[in-house]
Amino acid sequence: MRVRPRLVTLAVACAAVGLTAFVAGCGNHAAGAIWAAPAASGSAVPGSAKVSAPAGPAASGPTGSPISGRLSLASVAGKVIVIDPGHNGGNVTQPKLMASPVPMGTGTKACDTTGTETNSGYQEAAFTWDVSVRLAALLRSAGAKVIMTRNNNTGVGPCVDERAAIGNDNHAAVAISIHGDGAPAKDHGFHVLEPKRVGAPSNAIIAPSHQLALKIRDNYRARTGIPPANYIGTDGINTRGDMGGLNLSVVPKVLVECGNMRNAGDAAMMTSQTYRQRMAEGLAAGLAAFLA
Repeated sequence: MRVRPRLVTLAVACAAVGLTAFVAGCGNHAAGAIWAAPAASGSAVPGSAKVSAPAGPAASGPTGSPISGRLSLASVAGKVIVIDPGHNGGNVTQPKLMASPVPMGTGTKACDTTGTETNSGYQEAAFTWDVSVRLAALLRSAGAKVIMTRNNNTGVGPCVDERAAIGNDNHAAVAISIHGDGAPAKDHGFHVLEPKRVGAPSNAIIAPSHQLALKIRDNYRARTGIPPANYIGTDGINTRGDMGGLNLSVVPKVLVECGNMRNAGDAAMMTSQTYRQRMAEGLAAGLAAFLA
């Protein structure tokens, strides 16, 4: 698994800077304050992220009752599954690195961004990490070999091209990137991004990625009761040709915007541990349905 030199050398640079702004990105973290290669398949589940924030009054919410009951995850046993928690908690400390151009399959784009947050300050990077840890635990308990693209929520990166490479290099059966949207407050709901045929490496996995998107959409909606987005895509599916993490993937992959963090109703669910668990269960059910 490759570690881009620009990320490794930052550790030395940060050590020489006596600014508090660099503490989060250059802390003393063995697993990668500056991003290090993720743990190998079958490694221990990352420590639980016990994060929450006050939930404001709901402006919107689930349109149906979430289904519950036992998950059927037998199909994931023995499969390599890459989970990509969007952004990272330390990205805000490295704006120049985040803005640096990296390959995206049809040109270049920024390494990454800091992500969005709720009005109460719950960061997207914390949300994606929490849901990813929950999802990883569910999949590992069913026998999957899970690889995370980052090992904590205190580091920086990896860049979008490196996130795609982790799935490719490990010959994953499937890869999923988890995010929260930052659309205008009136907009609500989730959507699943799938790769578009644009002459990128992902051309080889357009069809299976579409099937994956459908399975994730249906199971996420069923397990959470959250409706498809009312502001983008078609019935919860959004085909994109400008996403480096999708364009560069040669394994079936989608990106899930689990809700709009700027909408009060969606934010109330995304800051709820109960709903984050339901979200993880919906994603796990979708992955299992695709792999069945």
